[in-house]
Amino acid sequence: MKTFKFFTLVGIISISLNAQPTTAARRQPFQFDELKNYVVVIGAFKYQHNATRFTRHASGDLHMNAQFEMNPNRNLYYVYVLSTDDRTVAITEARKLRSESEFTDTWVYNGSLGKTDAASLNNVSEGVDINPVTEKSIGLVSQQDTPAGSTQTESTNLQGIVSAATTVEDNSTAQPQATSLDDGTEGKRFIFKLSRADDLKPVEGDVDVIDSDRSRKMATYKANVVVKVADPASKSDNVSMICEVFGYRKVQRDMNYVNPEGEGIQTDEQGSVVVPFELTRLQKGDIAVMYNVYYFKDASLMRPESRYEVGSLLDMLKENPKYKIRIHGHTNGGSAGKIISPAKDSKDYFSLSNTNEGVGTAKALSEERAKIIRDYMLDNGISADRMEIKAWGGKRPVHDKNSARAQENVRVEIEILED
Repeated sequence: MKTFKFFTLVGIISISLNAQPTTAARRQPFQFDELKNYVVVIGAFKYQHNATRFTRHASGDLHMNAQFEMNPNRNLYYVYVLSTDDRTVAITEARKLRSESEFTDTWVYNGSLGKTDAASLNNVSEGVDINPVTEKSIGLVSQQDTPAGSTQTESTNLQGIVSAATTVEDNSTAQPQATSLDDGTEGKRFIFKLSRADDLKPVEGDVDVIDSDRSRKMATYKANVVVKVADPASKSDNVSMICEVFGYRKVQRDMNYVNPEGEGIQTDEQGSVVVPFELTRLQKGDIAVMYNVYYFKDASLMRPESRYEVGSLLDMLKENPKYKIRIHGHTNGGSAGKIISPAKDSKDYFSLSNTNEGVGTAKALSEERAKIIRDYMLDNGISADRMEIKAWGGKRPVHDKNSARAQENVRVEIEILED
């Protein structure tokens, strides 16, 4: 059984959702076609799901150009917001992020990222982490792991340049730890307990808290750990708590912040309000958006941060052999243009290392993007007769193609045909 324990990577302790990214960081997300020599890094993570969450916060909540790649020299996932061949530009941007955003420990990495195959690793130089203030080398990354069940925290240090994160471990005896709550954050302690309805096994995910009076999202919180939820300070103090984990039906719980009551809600010995969310798998007729699947520009290939959600779809299909799905592909706009596709017989779905380039319609691109997910499922044991493809191009946008949220039009949806 998975339980959750988290550690604080010293540095960024609290997150301000109102922090504004700098000019370079506000570019349209997921537009890097290849990495340059200097990368502006805002976090380093041992576990991919933590890098995914951190990237989701920076790109989704703060509208930054955040992505991540494995650093083969550090064996850590580096989350970065700028890639350039100009050292001065990288140093300047890192300094701005330190002073103008919540990422006060931003640094610059000079070296190769994302090359993890044996042939590439033989040609990868060691790489250097640079403190943008002193412009000197930071040194090697040191990793310290606490044995399972220990009450101490785990930490990854870049000799003083680090960031905050949460980790998930397979540890049947560990309990949620509130090691990051002593940061002066105001609010009531909550634990959003996510589990599967059929067997009550824990499920990883997040919960959005909505101020019901003002109809606005207050914040997004990690599940299965102790968090502090701020008082909405509204007339009624009513809030809605919404959990939408891919592969499961959306669940919403409404309650009063001051006097939280409802089925299964209780207060534990530490004074934390425990709010259970029992999640039910998707059923016939349901359509779920793969919010955390991202594509390279003009390509059917997925960004590395897409692996976790694609893996969730694979788990869902393996869990229930009766599932049959239709994969819907969508683009932003209907213009024809360049299409980058994987080379013949390539099994690399998450990089641009082995590709072919052509031209085609928006519908063709949306079809290629749906097919890449189907092909990944095929390569991992899912039968072809369980999957269908539907390409829409730009015919079904969720936002105007020129709006600030137009990137959300680029998406894949999974329709359940049989369960």
